[in-house]
Amino acid sequence: MTTGGPTHLLREASPARPALDMALSHALLLRVAEGARPGVVRIYAPGPTVAFSKLDSRASGFADACAAAREHGYEPVIRLGGGHAAAYGPGCLIHDEIVPHHSTLEGLGERYTRETALVQTALLGLGAPVVAGRLDGEYCAGTHSLHAGGVKIAGIAQRVIKGAALVSTVVLLNAGPSIRAVLVDVYRALRIDWRAETAGSLADVAHAPGLEELAAALAPNPLAPAAPDEDDRRLAARLEADHQA
Repeated sequence: MTTGGPTHLLREASPARPALDMALSHALLLRVAEGARPGVVRIYAPGPTVAFSKLDSRASGFADACAAAREHGYEPVIRLGGGHAAAYGPGCLIHDEIVPHHSTLEGLGERYTRETALVQTALLGLGAPVVAGRLDGEYCAGTHSLHAGGVKIAGIAQRVIKGAALVSTVVLLNAGPSIRAVLVDVYRALRIDWRAETAGSLADVAHAPGLEELAAALAPNPLAPAAPDEDDRRLAARLEADHQA
């Protein structure tokens, strides 16, 4: 059961250190779970990243997939959620919501539904013709993906631990052609079948709003602006190595 919504908005990011960016969300999740800080929304623009799941990290081609990511200028990291590899970077926006939650078995579907509606409504309001649902042959396939013109525009993932839940969405607004190129080589190394034409970003198929326009639409309620405190930062620094691929 979720016991309270987020009260603070964080915009801090470390685009030059993608593993630290992942570690900060991990640190916030752990600290919300232990009651050391209130729930939080984090919205940020990431650096070039290929985020692998723990499942990916056990694949025989994982080392080659990491090498492929680096060859394209993307840093491989281990993410908090499941699924398979996702690529993002400049021209993308990440929306994290971390809230207290006291059951690891309840609320998963409700959080997916709420987050899908939030992101889809924000994009539709900015003129982006996105549709919710799995896109046939998409990378990192998910029932709650958002797509437009046959291209995956947003992917949603969750991580639930005792005491807190994280729902995280990556929105690809204007990511450029390197997104498809890196995923082609990464998925080849992982030996996962998919349709490469599903990779891209909104600007490939429609007008894309700016990052700040979307950020404002995703946090319309008056959340108190905040920065990570020193305990958040220290824990993130300790967790950074756990997210390096």
